[in-house]
Amino acid sequence: MNEPQPETITLDMMRQSLHSAIICDALDSIGLTNQSPRKELLPMTVEAVVVGRCKTSLWADMYHEDAHPYELELKAVDSVNPDEVLIAAASGSMRSGIWGELLSTAVKHRGCTGAIIDGAIRDVRQMREMQFPVWAVGTSPYDSKDRQRVIDIDVPVEIGGVRFCPGDLVFADVDGIAVVPQAVESEVISLAWKKVHEENIFRDSIKNGMSATEAFAKYGIL
Repeated sequence: MNEPQPETITLDMMRQSLHSAIICDALDSIGLTNQSPRKELLPMTVEAVVVGRCKTSLWADMYHEDAHPYELELKAVDSVNPDEVLIAAASGSMRSGIWGELLSTAVKHRGCTGAIIDGAIRDVRQMREMQFPVWAVGTSPYDSKDRQRVIDIDVPVEIGGVRFCPGDLVFADVDGIAVVPQAVESEVISLAWKKVHEENIFRDSIKNGMSATEAFAKYGIL
């Protein structure tokens, strides 16, 4: 099998062939065993495989009138680059729906591939209609004004004990979310690419009559 060099594997190629589970397997193999948040973050709009670079925002609950509502939130949205995934670290707060149709429209127009919201969202029907992928903890009809706000952007954040840094590679699908630190990206993508194609051989062998035990003994993968 001719394996491509990691630097030649594009994001589009990753979207076609890789997924969160295979990425976690590759991360496990190099000792990074805590790269997927162990909390309920569900695909709320469409089932898709989203791959992109982390665009991070840090949120906090608030209980007073905001003198500059949406200020950093809009700055984050207006600075999103193509192939980025908007990460909203809001500690799982359900105080308001911090993400919705208008913000999705704004980032999608800038080439954003999806949003991961550690909190609540709203306008789910509209986001489904526009086919914009969003993962979230749940829904809330409340607006974020005077309830929650962005307190920092483009900084390392944590969701479920997992660190997401600006520029890290993130994979999100129906199985979950996995983040690949930039320092090990080439190694992880190379390992994941190799394993996913070995799994194809394993699967074909089973379909052609080999037992699972025999296939595992021969290929050493499962």
